Amino acid sequence: MSLAFEHLVILPILLPLATAALMVPLDERRRPLKAVIAVVSTLGTLGIALALLSFADAQAPGAGGAVYLLGNWPAPFGIVLVADRLSALMITLASIVVLAALVFSIARWQSAGSHFHSLLQFQLAGLNGVFLTGDLFNLFVFFEVLLAASYGLVLHGSGVLRVKASLHYIAVNLAASALFLIGVSLIYGATGTLNMADLAARIPTVADSERMLLEAGAAILGIAFLVKAGMWPLCFWLPGTYSVVAPPVAAMFSIMTKVGIYVIVRLWPLLFGAEAGASAYFAGDWLLVGGIATVVFGALGLLASQDLARLASFNVLVSSGTLLAVVAVGNATVTGGALFYLVISTLAISAFFLLIELIERGRIAGADVLAVTAEALGDDEDEEEVEPVGIAIPATMAMLGVGFAACALLLAGMPPLAGFIAKFLMMDAMLGSTAADAAPDATTWTLLALLLLSGLAVMVAMMRTGIRVFWVPIESMVPTVRFLEMLPIVVLLSLCVALTAKAGSAARYLQATAEGLYSPQAYMKSVLTAPRVERTEAEGGS
Repeated sequence: MSLAFEHLVILPILLPLATAALMVPLDERRRPLKAVIAVVSTLGTLGIALALLSFADAQAPGAGGAVYLLGNWPAPFGIVLVADRLSALMITLASIVVLAALVFSIARWQSAGSHFHSLLQFQLAGLNGVFLTGDLFNLFVFFEVLLAASYGLVLHGSGVLRVKASLHYIAVNLAASALFLIGVSLIYGATGTLNMADLAARIPTVADSERMLLEAGAAILGIAFLVKAGMWPLCFWLPGTYSVVAPPVAAMFSIMTKVGIYVIVRLWPLLFGAEAGASAYFAGDWLLVGGIATVVFGALGLLASQDLARLASFNVLVSSGTLLAVVAVGNATVTGGALFYLVISTLAISAFFLLIELIERGRIAGADVLAVTAEALGDDEDEEEVEPVGIAIPATMAMLGVGFAACALLLAGMPPLAGFIAKFLMMDAMLGSTAADAAPDATTWTLLALLLLSGLAVMVAMMRTGIRVFWVPIESMVPTVRFLEMLPIVVLLSLCVALTAKAGSAARYLQATAEGLYSPQAYMKSVLTAPRVERTEAEGGS
């Protein structure tokens, strides 16, 4: 890799950060200019992410990725950024979701508050920093950057419900940040380093007298990120917050939830994998139980939801719980399927949050509650006076209905779309990981049942809601939908269709990603032996 290409590793952080700083002084009356700048910046970030993704895909399976030494200080003494298969995937996914939310907001939501575009760019910079950083301290720094931006985004649009939800959101995340610092401090006290690769090398040799301190720090750090991932019972804040924030913000928060999942997937096999000595697979059972409980809680919430926004919020919990439970198996093949599911669920939930806003425009307030009441109490009208079945469906409602059906199929994991392929890959891997002469154990059967029953719960809840919204609506009108609002939804769902058609290539990439996570020697070597740039080379630009 040339020195010029290596600088691409830091650009997904610098570009949105510089763009946000540029837009802060601009007056809010110049929103069209800010929107153009934000779109260009996000498109540029997406292009850089795709270049890094292509580079990671071209690397040999045992390659550790591109390492960028900030300040030209070698690891573990200096700050490092690492662009491997997983980080390249996540920054690409984050750029796509943020771009979709940005384009959707240009039609109307950008005018609902101040500094929306700046906050969005700060959020993207924080997300990319979390995905690219190679040490725990800077993980905290970028985590705080994205949280600070999200505090303003939660309040975007004002209103009593958003203010109330934002107070809960801020309090919970400030507590998580405090836990993060405590956990990092304990880990540093036990190991003397915060570089991820260096930690992986030192943890197997930690003295028994320090191991309890290490594991306590890891547990506290894990709680901080499981709050963000929405694991039960730490998820009490999520449905209430995600269901009231502005729709483009909710769509972007679908990737925010995956930050916690990313950290678990990144750090658990790296620091507490098979070679971690006495701490091997530390807290794996708790992760499994918590993931199962989260899926159950999310499924029950889905079935009890009476409005679309809460339905989408509980879908977030179902996807997070599924990922936590499946990753806890500790198998690279199973994790490869889980990564496929992560991508699909993120794209589908983002599209669903945007779609909900368009659907709700044509409905009267409280329509979902009225529909439930009518279903429970029946209709008093005489059957002879009922209009014959068979009405023309407006084109707009037909488009929204197709989008809703696609989201339902993707989130429930039904064929023929990629949600089914993702669940099939996970189930096939779990059955395939069992020895040929042994029957699947109780954990495998539990997870298989969980994947099937959660999908059934999603399908029942989505079908019931779809019937109320599109088939027997209570006094609704055709909503006005602009092209810029429908475009990101179509693009997100089209990407899911493309992943269905190219499932083989996607699964191959994600399987190689998972194998790299569970065989971290290449990652450790590439970080700890990354060469410094000699002064003569830097001056020559080679």
